[in-house]
Amino acid sequence: MMRAVEITKPGGPEVLAITQRPVPQPRAGEVVIRIAYAGVNRPDALQRAGLYDPPKGASDLPGLEASGVVHAVGAGVSDLSVGDAVCALLPGGGYAEYVATPAAHCLPVPEGLSMDQAACLPETFFTVWSTVFMRGGLQAGERFLVHGGSSGIGTTAIQLARAFGARVFTTAGSDEKCAACVALGAEQAINYHDVDFVEVLRSEGGADVILDMVGGSYIPRNIKALADDGRLVQIAFLQGPKVEMNFVHLMVRRLTVTGATLRPQSDLAKARIADQLHAQVWPLLASGAIAPVMDSEFALEDAAKAHAHMESSTHIGKIVLKV
Repeated sequence: MMRAVEITKPGGPEVLAITQRPVPQPRAGEVVIRIAYAGVNRPDALQRAGLYDPPKGASDLPGLEASGVVHAVGAGVSDLSVGDAVCALLPGGGYAEYVATPAAHCLPVPEGLSMDQAACLPETFFTVWSTVFMRGGLQAGERFLVHGGSSGIGTTAIQLARAFGARVFTTAGSDEKCAACVALGAEQAINYHDVDFVEVLRSEGGADVILDMVGGSYIPRNIKALADDGRLVQIAFLQGPKVEMNFVHLMVRRLTVTGATLRPQSDLAKARIADQLHAQVWPLLASGAIAPVMDSEFALEDAAKAHAHMESSTHIGKIVLKV
């Protein structure tokens, strides 16, 4: 048996509770990881609130990323062995001492990174790479705007876009958060309480790619902030998914509006993202050119406190659970 954090019923952070569950066994193509640290992410809170069901066949426990050591290997797995240090994108189940996940979704812990740092990588790096680069097609020299620059997604997107030669702009909700974004490589960080990001981007010629998780009233503003031939990539809707908008702008200015969520994608799609990350991004992590930004660490038993901290939106970077 193992310790795990379960969602006792839909609700606030207080519905998270420690429980005992059987240690999972690997199916064909899977490994079981003995978890050192688990990342805490917004989708975990949505699942806790009853708004984001796990995919069919996935664990009902929250947790979409973790670091640790391979504990068991399923049939057909040849490139991982018991004892290997890995971080992994998970279908669920990360808030526990052990978790099963497809071997193809595991990546080695980058040289020089600790286990707590490694637990911050999979969810954000898979998301940013697949949306900003694979879907949004960001190129060197283009102008890139990411909202929520101090979040786990934001801090990752700023560093990756800068590392691949883009001009990076971001929004954040305080001067402290804006300063942190500039320190990570943003050319300009816009305090959205004081300055209109649309005006800033239009004065620069418009954004070629925008990564947005706010939605709601930001959607038509994002359209205005795009350059001709620009691409808006939507990954969440903190303000809601419905808005009235004039789509003539898409035709006249040749804009692209797209979006994606990571969890429902096929195992093969996630494996392809992992391959690209290993080849193009993991060397940057090993060299120290980029690094995960960590905010705080909580014990597994304090998962409710970790969720409350995340939902306070006072954090800068990633929150992890020490398992």
